Amino acid sequence: MAFPKDFIWGVATSSYQIEGETPDAGRGECIWTRFSREPGRISDGTNGLIACDHYHRYPEDIALMRDLGLNGYRLSTSWARVLPDGGTVNPAGLDYYDRVVDACLEAGLRPFVTLYHWDMPTAVLDRGGWASPDSINWFVDFSRVVTERLGDRVKDWTTHNEPWCISLLSYFLGEHAPGERDLSKALTVAHHVLLSHGAAVPVIRAASPGARVGIALNLSPIDSASKDERDLLVQQYQDGFNNRWFLDPIFHGEYPADMLALAGEALRFDPASIRPAAVPIDFLGVNYYTRTIAAYDEQRFMNVGSVRNQQASFTAMDWEIYPQGLTRLLTRVARDYGDLPLYVMENGAAFDDPASLNGVVQDPDRVAYLQGHVAALEQAIAQGAPVKGYFVWSLLDNFEWAFGYSRRFGMVHVDFETQKRTPKSSYFWYRDMIRGLHDAT
Repeated sequence: MAFPKDFIWGVATSSYQIEGETPDAGRGECIWTRFSREPGRISDGTNGLIACDHYHRYPEDIALMRDLGLNGYRLSTSWARVLPDGGTVNPAGLDYYDRVVDACLEAGLRPFVTLYHWDMPTAVLDRGGWASPDSINWFVDFSRVVTERLGDRVKDWTTHNEPWCISLLSYFLGEHAPGERDLSKALTVAHHVLLSHGAAVPVIRAASPGARVGIALNLSPIDSASKDERDLLVQQYQDGFNNRWFLDPIFHGEYPADMLALAGEALRFDPASIRPAAVPIDFLGVNYYTRTIAAYDEQRFMNVGSVRNQQASFTAMDWEIYPQGLTRLLTRVARDYGDLPLYVMENGAAFDDPASLNGVVQDPDRVAYLQGHVAALEQAIAQGAPVKGYFVWSLLDNFEWAFGYSRRFGMVHVDFETQKRTPKSSYFWYRDMIRGLHDAT
């Protein structure tokens, strides 16, 4: 495989999914704490109170990363841990991230830190959360506190993870915290998240000299189920709200005109006010899992439906395994939005892994998934996409949001009763692939 010598091979995690809530360490309640208490919100009735207990076990987990031969680790900071009430600093929270960053550097891992991966303090939500225009300044304040503390060592920063999930999935589809179903509010939330990104970038650079700053978007190729004009129109809608609604403001400082027309009266803000979101960034994070096949469905909102490829294989999330979509996506972003460095910040798969055998969990489906997507990554680079790194989601089985602990994405199995870590065969495949690339150079 022809990857640059300085290519970043890493794994990705997020704070709420692995750390545990640890209220005894000063961490405040976050929106997922509250959401998890609401009956029916989490499929298996669980919560992130303990998760992977990474707060206490991070040395063990960083040792697993070191032994993989990684040179990068994408982690996130918890807003609720650093500013439990939204304004007062919790010294123990900053001390914790100090320790984690130092341990990463000692293990040869370059930390890529995401500031917001969905764990807003409920104290902030109760003041309006992302639906309030004040959230822009609240997020900037949080960003300043974290980067002033860690910016002497961390030089790779991501403002937000997946604004689509923060807004449309959480405020329109209601599947993530806080679980609302209001299109106008969802679009307003997306607007404020994007503006908070633009406002935070210069603050991060001021606090962390020499920093590289970006944002991570979950993007997907959208295909049409047929050449029928109705299916083609739905394909345009899905590409608009999944991809262009976030890419266009970040790179062009404007919303896509066709989507503005579609949103119509649901907009409660001046769309021209999005221009400050287009502050220059140093890289774009791309999270990719699958594609969408759009189809007209008169029973669905705006007739936006989708169909399954009946010949395909699927993960435990019921997502089609479609590695060529990663090539298409990366080359499309490079073509349409410039040659900015790209990092695949999340890519991975959940499967129903078997029990451990002789100390190893055999997960051949995950190995095949990763092999196919690394090959697709190589194809994207060969076609000119400026990809600089790849992070597998995820190192550990963890709290998978509304699915609780029923979906396992990790290359390391976690027994949530004992917290025992057991590497899977995908862990050893990834380790050996990285070693082989190093030996080849």
